[in-house]
Amino acid sequence: MPTVAQAVGRTLAALGVRHAFGVVGGGNILAAAALTAEGVHYTAARHEGGAMAMADACFRATGEVAVCTTTHGPGIANTLTPLADAAKSRSGVLLLCGDAPLSGPRRHDIDQSALLAAIGVRTLRPTDPATARSAAAEALRLAREHHQPVALLLPADLTDRPVPAAETDPVAAAPVQRPESAPDLSAALSLLSSARRPLLLAGLGAWHADAGKILRQLGDRLGALFATTVMAGGLFHDSPWSLGVCGGFAAPAAAALMRQADVVLAFGSSLDTFTLHGGRALDPAATVIQVDLPDAAPSPRTDLLLTGDAHTTAVRLLDAVGTLPPPASTWRDASAPLVAQAQAGWADVPHPDASTPDRIDPRTLTRALAGLLPAERTLVLDGGHFIAWPAMYWPAPDPAGFVFTGAAFQSIGLGLAGAAGAAVGRPDRLTVLAAGDGGALMGLPELDTLIRSGRPALVVLYDDGAYGFEEHMYVPRGADPATTSFADTDFAGVARALGARAATVRRPADLDAVRHWQSAGAPGTLLLDCKIVPTVIAPFLADLLG
Repeated sequence: MPTVAQAVGRTLAALGVRHAFGVVGGGNILAAAALTAEGVHYTAARHEGGAMAMADACFRATGEVAVCTTTHGPGIANTLTPLADAAKSRSGVLLLCGDAPLSGPRRHDIDQSALLAAIGVRTLRPTDPATARSAAAEALRLAREHHQPVALLLPADLTDRPVPAAETDPVAAAPVQRPESAPDLSAALSLLSSARRPLLLAGLGAWHADAGKILRQLGDRLGALFATTVMAGGLFHDSPWSLGVCGGFAAPAAAALMRQADVVLAFGSSLDTFTLHGGRALDPAATVIQVDLPDAAPSPRTDLLLTGDAHTTAVRLLDAVGTLPPPASTWRDASAPLVAQAQAGWADVPHPDASTPDRIDPRTLTRALAGLLPAERTLVLDGGHFIAWPAMYWPAPDPAGFVFTGAAFQSIGLGLAGAAGAAVGRPDRLTVLAAGDGGALMGLPELDTLIRSGRPALVVLYDDGAYGFEEHMYVPRGADPATTSFADTDFAGVARALGARAATVRRPADLDAVRHWQSAGAPGTLLLDCKIVPTVIAPFLADLLG
């Protein structure tokens, strides 16, 4: 008879789990062995927080639930920051970890269920060997169907116990059930039928609901222009009426058109201050219709809330709109030349080059790199001031090609781990990580994991020797600059010591290192330590400061 650990591993593998990331200890080492024995690809992280960020990024890049496995106590505590980010981002990850014995907590145990509940993570804890398989299957079902992190806690005195043969192993994954939704559409239809300049805005929830195709059909029927949140970038890339990303990263021509909208139909977006760029993204007089799941909080900007799944609601709206007279909107005809200009994005917006002999302007750097990156790529972002440059100049091919770590929880330091998870999950795409020096130093151990993965990856470090966001935002308001800046770091030297290729970039000519790496077949990891001019402020932050 299999043990509880073996039964859990077999169940997860049989139900389609392909990737696990973890750090082993007494509470999970047998469960990890069970996963690998069943053919699940295991990536050993250097820190439990890194393992969770890897699983989250793997899910975002593939759409498949990934496992993070850790031991109990400090192991699970170390996952809290990336786990909170995964919860707020609605990522389907399964945390498989040890827990206190059924016989009672030991001196070093903590109430892990209460700890995880505090950050919005649901837990399952089998209390009998006979329920081990069903608990594992249910945890995976919840993560898949609800796009949420779920923790499966294995009590320490249960892991080695035999599982009775009465319960059979599952052999196929249950189909994902789309949430039922039937909101009253009459008010929305009235608004849409009279809209002159409708804008259809899609967020990550629309991508999770696989609503891209139906939303394009709905937008075309309404005569709408399209936009996405930064997290859903690329969802409408094949539409000639797409304006790109809404918010502080939008190019000036695109932002100007979005502000003309009189009715905004938003699917799967929280419409937070970043998407709305502090209220600047939309005309204050525009009517906003928000479509989101029942547990999502309405935005203060919302005028009409439709509660439901993005895909299901879009289908019902499209059917209903089809029975109405032709749309009143002529926006597409009137704005066609401006849409073409907007689609050129930031590439056609000139900037004064602020480069110095020893530091490169981040805009010059990012524009030069844009021509060297393949269209099919996975861009992973850490958090920080630098995020504007890749978000502005490197458009995502689709939402799976854009993994913004830490954004939902406002954390930094997860980028290197996220790059490892994305690279493992999508080896068919080049992984490109953009990170700041502060976040890179915080998550530095996972550079080793990324290198060990052997997957092609380009790491672009925007190195200004400071926490740039805090430097620009708070030093003018009286913060001590000694708390926001630090000495120069030789990231290229560190990367070489760990086995990667590396180059220090101070001018565009130094990017020849990328060309040489690509001509050699892009083997392994190439790290660029880009010494950037620290005084160039991103447009989104300049607006906030203003």
